[in-house]
Amino acid sequence: MLRVALTGGIATGKSYCTAAFARLGVPVIDADLLAREAVAPGTRGLAAIASRFGAGALAPDGTLDRPALAKIVFSDSRARADLEAIVHPDVYLRIREWFANIPAGTRLAIADIPLLFETGQQHEFDAVIVCACSPAEQVKRVMARNGLSDADARARIDAQLAIDDKAARADYVIWTDRGFVETDAQVRTVFELLNAL
Repeated sequence: MLRVALTGGIATGKSYCTAAFARLGVPVIDADLLAREAVAPGTRGLAAIASRFGAGALAPDGTLDRPALAKIVFSDSRARADLEAIVHPDVYLRIREWFANIPAGTRLAIADIPLLFETGQQHEFDAVIVCACSPAEQVKRVMARNGLSDADARARIDAQLAIDDKAARADYVIWTDRGFVETDAQVRTVFELLNAL
């Protein structure tokens, strides 16, 4: 079975492409959902975040206060690195377990991992797909999706490796700023190329 990672920057169409591969019958998993599980109430991850960032990182009901934590980590690279050191090992363990439990005979499976290159884990996969769009489109999407100012959107984008750098490291690149029909066609092409390996 081919172990494939799908990555890209914030708001570059990863979720759309992951869903498109799923519609083609490919087993998929989303690292963002795993990260949420890793910091759910009662987990070691949430306890570690509370210990590192204080009670201000928690909502009154004891869950993670994501907006409050985002304000901290997107303005302080050391804080962001500390958060990633808490969450990422758990996420990658869950991804490895998921791949290990995929039924025999499955041709390929895809893990959607936004920070694949930033965490240096690309070597764990047989192929890497990068979802990309123009920087201007990315800023526009982040502002629209998260209700952020231009400056805040750029700060979130700048917290990740530049999309051009990710695309240069990819085995396959899917451009998502050319319309849904074109994106779907690129997904199908990559699907066929992977199945031919």
